[in-house]
Amino acid sequence: MNRHGIARRAVVGLLLAGGSHANPATAGKHRIIVTSNGWHSGIVVPRTLVPLAAIPEAADFPTAAHIEFGWGDAEYYPTPRATLGLALLAAFPGPAVMHVSGLPDHPARVFPTVSLLTLALDDAQLQRLIAALAASFDRAGAARAMPTTAAGLYPFSRFYPATGRFHAFNTCNTWTAQTLAAAGLPISAGGVQSADDLTSRLRPLAVDQ
Repeated sequence: MNRHGIARRAVVGLLLAGGSHANPATAGKHRIIVTSNGWHSGIVVPRTLVPLAAIPEAADFPTAAHIEFGWGDAEYYPTPRATLGLALLAAFPGPAVMHVSGLPDHPARVFPTVSLLTLALDDAQLQRLIAALAASFDRAGAARAMPTTAAGLYPFSRFYPATGRFHAFNTCNTWTAQTLAAAGLPISAGGVQSADDLTSRLRPLAVDQ
């Protein structure tokens, strides 16, 4: 194993040892939250940490306290009452959408029944996270992506065209893991399909809010 691999293993070991009681003084100063309802996951970032220059779509939520980003199948995800047929179709590769929610309050108060995991990022990790989120929007060469015709899941949310292809082995939870890995967090996205796959890998990295 080269020195980079040794260093990476050492970082993972420290995080595993710290668990959810990691010392905030040694953790990154920025807090983000991963939400999971047992099926779907999303990434929540304080609105003040989302630069419009990188994610201009955030301008659609001027009064939001936090912004949640989720990725999913373009047909199944926006459908309020999805059928078994749509679920089966979603198992095969198809276009994706980004679901962006301008949360009016802390996610713990907006989604009281949803599981929340708080993660700490340093400045460099935050910049990489923003870059990964920005790259998830399919802007088709334009300055920003425009909302799709599908209504958001909440009064304060909208759908946008997304990059990537959704299928049974590349789910919303896979996207969440890949995005966090791109930010520099020590998590592997390989084999992550379900919400349980994701949260089991993230739980050792969680910190107190």
